[in-house]
Amino acid sequence: MKAFARPDVVPFIAAWSGEHPLCGPVVYSRKGGIAYADEAPEDRDQFGVLWQRRALAQGTGRPRYGEVHPERQRVVMQYLLCQVCGRPAERNDSGVLWVVEDHRKDWDGWPEGLMTTHPPLCLPCAGKAVEQCPNLVDRSVALRVTGSEVCAVYGRIWSSSAFGRPVRTAVRDVVALGSAASRWVLAGQLVRSLHGCTLIDLHHELARRRQTCAPSRRPRVTRLPPSGEAVSFTN
Repeated sequence: MKAFARPDVVPFIAAWSGEHPLCGPVVYSRKGGIAYADEAPEDRDQFGVLWQRRALAQGTGRPRYGEVHPERQRVVMQYLLCQVCGRPAERNDSGVLWVVEDHRKDWDGWPEGLMTTHPPLCLPCAGKAVEQCPNLVDRSVALRVTGSEVCAVYGRIWSSSAFGRPVRTAVRDVVALGSAASRWVLAGQLVRSLHGCTLIDLHHELARRRQTCAPSRRPRVTRLPPSGEAVSFTN
């Protein structure tokens, strides 16, 4: 996935130029697959998948609109936060709000079962997304989703070699959690599968929200937690 390509909105999940990749030697894991030579517990998620390292310095330098920060994307997807503002995503009795590219011709019943790296959105940010995100302008649909499951990661695939160390391949792919392949991926984004999907009219919901209530302040993420811990918010 890509973040917005216009400078007036910097998504919470976008990387910044001051957030340099933190490269460490990749070696064979004793449990199979890959590991960092100087691995720390926070390098893996609760599913045992190894994640890309990147500095945390949001707001430092220039936004990299085409790059997603792996840790922020993971937290936003894990806790169903808005990918643009970092606050809780829009939710009502019909489900959580998602905006995705329109591929309804892909299969009967689309988007039921869709696997996506796109985190959900709050309603105001969804309105901005369909106007400013190149991947969504004129080719997006809004969904209410009653159920979603963290099911996979997207990242770089590594392989064994005859040189005594693993090698990075040119392949980036979606890898199911718990699979043998998940030991060989260096994850960059978390993936959810969407279920109980209903297509909605986003512009109608935005208009109705403007008519019925004033904007409310929702808490925003202030701390990215280690795997398995609660996320911290502030107003």
